[in-house]
Amino acid sequence: MITYPDSHGRTISELCLLAGKIILQSGGETQRVEDTMTRIAAANGFPKSQCYVTPTGLFFDLGGANPVTRYVRISERSTDLSKVTLVNEVSRKISLGELNAEDALVRLQHIERARVVYPAWLQIASAAVASGCFLIMFKGGWSDFVPAMLAGGIGFALLLLLHRLVQIRFFAEFLSATIIGALAIAFVHTGFGHELDRIIIGSVMPLVPGLLITNAVRDLMAGHLVSGLSKGADALLTASAIGAGIAVMLSAWS
Repeated sequence: MITYPDSHGRTISELCLLAGKIILQSGGETQRVEDTMTRIAAANGFPKSQCYVTPTGLFFDLGGANPVTRYVRISERSTDLSKVTLVNEVSRKISLGELNAEDALVRLQHIERARVVYPAWLQIASAAVASGCFLIMFKGGWSDFVPAMLAGGIGFALLLLLHRLVQIRFFAEFLSATIIGALAIAFVHTGFGHELDRIIIGSVMPLVPGLLITNAVRDLMAGHLVSGLSKGADALLTASAIGAGIAVMLSAWS
């Protein structure tokens, strides 16, 4: 006979799952998700909780006299470290006894609905400046700083637009890299730019899945093999899309 959790247990279970879901969707690593969920459960009287995290779903069981396992599907993932920070702040307050479960659940629901990411124009401007700075870091000339900025900014803007219109990430990243390659070639061909390779390298850097690669390595080192391999494959697919887009344009130009 299955014993279902009481109202308090259901609240704690929902609280833990929501906290884990927000962190995982916002780019947090697997170890952080599991640690946050178990700490919240322990602070509310469930020290034997169990959780299993993959990039596409969360399994959670309060343990003890509440053997019912709940599952939450993760269908969308992005990079929003502001939400990770907000959830960590709520988790710390719960552990210190400064916040009860009901109020914490309300806060997490607000965090989930909130759009705390930077506006699109600021993301594009940052990507443009970063592209120019990467070009200089890769020993490019200052005369190519502006071409790299323009190519990187336009490519990143296109990436944001395509992510809203197309659900297939590979296509969005491939097309964005293709446009960056086309712009870099056009700049060099017209004399506006000079070093094609460094303009391309600097411009595609904002598209590189750096956080995903970092989390994949951290998950593998922590023993989360399924999550680490999954994130590593995702990062490899993204890198392949970027490389394929640039290769198509270089092949067409030559």
